[in-house]
Amino acid sequence: MRAIVVGAGIVGVTTAYELASQGHEVTVFERRAAVAAEGSFANAGVLAPGYVTPWAAPGMSAKVLRQMLGRHAAVRFDGLSALAQLPWMLRWRLACRPRVYAANRGAMVRLARFSQERLLELTRRLALDYEQQPGYLVLLRGARELHAAERTTRLLAELGVAHELVDAERCRRLEPGLNARAPLAGAIHLAQDGVGNCRQFAHLIKAEAQRLGASFRFDSDVLAIEPGRPAALRTADGQHHRADAVVVCAGVHANRLLAPLGLALPLAPVYGYSITAPLAQRDDQPCTGPRAALMDERFKVAISRLGQRVRVAGSAEIGGSAERLNPAPLATLYKVLEDWFPGAAVVHEAQQWKG
Repeated sequence: MRAIVVGAGIVGVTTAYELASQGHEVTVFERRAAVAAEGSFANAGVLAPGYVTPWAAPGMSAKVLRQMLGRHAAVRFDGLSALAQLPWMLRWRLACRPRVYAANRGAMVRLARFSQERLLELTRRLALDYEQQPGYLVLLRGARELHAAERTTRLLAELGVAHELVDAERCRRLEPGLNARAPLAGAIHLAQDGVGNCRQFAHLIKAEAQRLGASFRFDSDVLAIEPGRPAALRTADGQHHRADAVVVCAGVHANRLLAPLGLALPLAPVYGYSITAPLAQRDDQPCTGPRAALMDERFKVAISRLGQRVRVAGSAEIGGSAERLNPAPLATLYKVLEDWFPGAAVVHEAQQWKG
C-alpha cells in the first residue's frame, strides 16, 4: 500500500516508522525543514503514562477561573484571540463532568500504557539513546496538595498504576538536589515513569523509518486532500501526490485539511512554554540538578533532566500564536526552577520556547 503521512512531529514520524515496518511504501510531507520542529521540539519530555489525566476534570473550570488573574496561573487566555475558542471551551467545560472525565481518563491510561510498552520495546530492540531516565516525582508543596493527592492515589490504585505516596525525607533521597529550604509535604512517586528527549527520539525513529524505505519531503506544505481511489494531496508547489491511504498527523492544523472533507474535529491550539538551560558545573560540589523528572503539582510545571541540561515546562495558553512569547509564563518557569533547584542551571544561557 502507498501511504502518505502529513506532518513529521513525533506522531507523524512514529506513524511512518510503523507503516514502513509493516512493508508499506511511505512518504512523509512536512512543511518545516526537519522533523519535530513544532510541538515536539522542546516539550517537557515527561514519559508519565501512570499520571496521565485529562485537563477536562471535575472542578477544573472553577480552578481555572480562580487562577486566571494570578501571576502564576497554569492556564492563561491570550487576549481577544482566545474568544475565537469559546465553542471549544464550552465543549471542554461539558467534558469536566465526572462520568465523562472518568471515561476519558480510563481511555487515556490504556492508550498511554500501550504507548509506553511500544516505546520500551523499540528502545530495547533498536538500542536507542534519547537521554531517557526512569523516575517521576509529583511534588506536593503543602497540605492542600497532599489532601488532593490522597484522592489521586485512590484513583491510581483503581487503574492499577504502580505508585507510592512518599514523605519529604524520601523525596530528598530520591532527588538529592532538591532545595532543603523549600516547603515540601511529600510527593507521589511513579518509578515506572520517567523522562526522554522527544526531539532526539523523533530524529532516531526518522532514521530507522528511512532505513526501512520511508521517504521524507521537507519544506513541503500540503494545501489540500482530494478524496478518491486513490486519494491525492496537493502541495504548495502545485504538484499532486497519490496514495492508497493518507494519515493526517498535523496537530491543530489538521482541521484546515479535513474540514473541506466534512470532518470537523474539536481541536484548538493550546500553547505550552519551556526553558532549557545547561546544568551548572562546579568544582567544589556535585551537580545539584534533577536526576530524572518532577512535576510541581501546585504550578503544573515539569522539571526534567536531559543529559547535562535541565528543561522546565508548563503553562497552557489559549489564543495567541507560537511566535509571540508571553513573559508571564516564562517567569513562572524560572521561579519554579529556582524554588526547587536554586543555582543548578546557567539560566542566562537558557533557550526559551513556545509550542
